[in-house]
Amino acid sequence: MAVADDDTDHDLLDFMRKAMGLTANGHAQNPKEPDTGVLKSAEYIYDNAIDVALDMRSCKEAAETIVKCMEAEHFGTQTWDSHILHPHTKDEEQVDFIFVMDLLNFSFWADDPKKPYIVEYNGKNEDGYWSLVAALRRALDEGIPITSPYFWVDRAVCTDEVLERVFRSSTDTPIPMLQERIECLREAGEILCEQFNGSFVNCVKEADGSAAALVNLVVDEFPCFRDESTFQGRQINFYKRAQILVADIWASFNGTSYGAFHDIHKISMFADYRIPQILHTLGCLLYSPPLEHTIKDLKPIPSGSRYETEIRGCTIHCVELIRREIASKHPEKEGKVNAILIDFFLYDTAKEWEVQGREMIPTHRTRSIWY
Repeated sequence: MAVADDDTDHDLLDFMRKAMGLTANGHAQNPKEPDTGVLKSAEYIYDNAIDVALDMRSCKEAAETIVKCMEAEHFGTQTWDSHILHPHTKDEEQVDFIFVMDLLNFSFWADDPKKPYIVEYNGKNEDGYWSLVAALRRALDEGIPITSPYFWVDRAVCTDEVLERVFRSSTDTPIPMLQERIECLREAGEILCEQFNGSFVNCVKEADGSAAALVNLVVDEFPCFRDESTFQGRQINFYKRAQILVADIWASFNGTSYGAFHDIHKISMFADYRIPQILHTLGCLLYSPPLEHTIKDLKPIPSGSRYETEIRGCTIHCVELIRREIASKHPEKEGKVNAILIDFFLYDTAKEWEVQGREMIPTHRTRSIWY
């Protein structure tokens, strides 16, 4: 039997709407701001770590050194743009290039440090992360549409053999984890083509200016970005490649256009190999003797193990403490020096120190698609 409008219990209806977080129009009331959970995960790991610790005095000293060096070098988003291999078109093509770049941005270290994977491009040998960027550049120069998801899913044209040629090495050492990279391309390509009209730009638009929302969308929709683990019974979010994807878009567009995010401060540093290496050298990151010996002896550390989880979590928390110290001692830098720029600066510095032959602990050896 139908109930007349006059018989509606409006008080009960209002109570139910409030309980469900809805307005009178049925819309969400005060929607919760998106958060990646990465910083909370990192702090939990730090609080419960056994084999990794932080030296607070060294963290404060590092913060002062970092902010002074960044200021002297005018280090900022424009530094990303200064790397000649990075895309500079400032359009949708640039977004799609960055997507495939960070889709495959993992595991470049060679089993034999003296025989790295190298890509020669424009007369220069590139290794590490830059070998990937060079390989993508080379493919585009050769007429291969390597930034197009429609190409990745067309197995008749984009065969495994074609992709093997795209990532060919200039040495006898092939790119690590080639098959996993191919699988990432195929999987992400299908998702982009089926759900986002073949372009990551549509993911950016869906996030509506929120960096955290874009990270969450990426890890929700693309399994190969879902960089999660467990630590003492709790889910841990690292999201290295998803976060660096958003950060690269932000930096490459200098915080404008597709890179305009109102909550870019919610992005943490990107837990990989290089940053813990340099933080250890700076005395910020401390390892137990067994873990330090494992790293120095170049022994593999399994992905998701306690050692690896503690290294990554404490690294994120360490950079966050450095960021807070900079904000506290240099309030004029608040909002200008974030975790992203600190990460970029430390990464570049670690690479420079390596070229200079400065003594550092080796990078820890974990072979995975997460970093």
